[in-house]
Amino acid sequence: MFSRLKVNGPKAHPLYRHLKRHKPGLLGTPIIKWNFTKFLIDRDGQPVARYAPRTKPEDLEEPIKSLL
Repeated sequence: MFSRLKVNGPKAHPLYRHLKRHKPGLLGTPIIKWNFTKFLIDRDGQPVARYAPRTKPEDLEEPIKSLL
């Protein structure tokens, strides 16, 4: 399913448009450069943070716990 979703460009999926608008990347760029960019979303569906592809999943444990 996800292989058919567009991340960038005029046909980007609405989810990615929303995430990029609220949590732009380095230097404010909205582009998602790599498939492993991570977004932390709160219970209300609002983007809280954006993490680089190199961020390890285990490094997200505390930020996730803070939202629970």
